[in-house]
This record gives sequence, C-alpha cells and structure tokens, in this order.
Amino acid sequence: MFHRGSGTTTGVLDPVAATTAGQAEEGLTYQRCRWCGTSTFHRLLCPVCAGSDLRTERSAGLGVIRHTTVVQRNTPGARNVSLVELAEGFTVRGRVCGPLIAIRTGDRVQLTTAMDPVRREPVFKLCEEPFPGWH
Repeated sequence: MFHRGSGTTTGVLDPVAATTAGQAEEGLTYQRCRWCGTSTFHRLLCPVCAGSDLRTERSAGLGVIRHTTVVQRNTPGARNVSLVELAEGFTVRGRVCGPLIAIRTGDRVQLTTAMDPVRREPVFKLCEEPFPGWH
C-alpha cells in the first residue's frame, strides 16, 4: 500500500534548499509518526508501527539524563557521553558540559547547541548549577 509522504523531501532532492533551511533555523529536530504519534530521532521508519509517514518537528531541548559515562579512550582528555531523554519522548546520545563528577543520572539538562562540530552530537548543559553551596 502506498502512503503519501510527509513532504519532508527538502534536502533529499534539493541540497541547496536544505543548507539554507538549516541556517535559518537552529535546534534539534526529530520525527513524529503521523499514524501512531510516536516520536523518534533520525529514523527511516517508526519503531512502533513501522510507518514511513514521519513529520519533522523541533524540540524544545529540555530533558533528563537517563545514563551517563566517562570515556577516556581515543581522546586527549576524559569526556562525558550521556543518553538524554527529551520532553518530547525520544532519547538522544550527546555530551553534557560541566564537571564530570557533577553529571549524574536524573539531572535535568537544556540543549545548548544542536551539534558538536567534531563528534556531530548534541551538546547539553545542566539546568541546576552543581554544588550550589560551594564557592
């Protein structure tokens, strides 16, 4: 059965339009299935109903850290890698800025930039300052 597309072929068929559209709007985009309403991050098919009719939406960037780890391999210094569940209902892998000891599971985060230029991952910051009583 053929389903009409969501009209999100900008950038697939016309790369010039995609670059100008990306420059005009900054932020994290995700897909939402038009059939079941499931939100997902950078997928071709809905993970629930396998529908291909996905519309692109913009995330507010607020989320909660679900898993975090420190990676010291193949980097000049230790860095954080976290799984962040955003308010819209999808999970994304990214980096959280701040002292490594202060980043914990369950902390609330806010998107700072859409992509890290080196690793191509979203960058988040903690919503609450770590150790508020310390100077």
